Amino acid sequence: MKDANYNSDFFVIKALEDGVQVMGLTRGTDTKFHHAEKLDKGEVMIAQFTEHTSAVKVRGKAEIQTSNGEINAD
Repeated sequence: MKDANYNSDFFVIKALEDGVQVMGLTRGTDTKFHHAEKLDKGEVMIAQFTEHTSAVKVRGKAEIQTSNGEINAD
């Protein structure tokens, strides 16, 4: 069952170098980091937005694939 408050689409982050950081940010009036992962070259993370996560920050070289397209982070 889909909650109308968030998008349940998945997105994929593929690390193109060692040490790529993926950070989840919270929803609400105060945006805070609530989760972080570190990926090494070739590792893939499949994620989605939830009632707790409203944004994701990617630091490092990575390929990000969504239902809206693909983007490379440098």
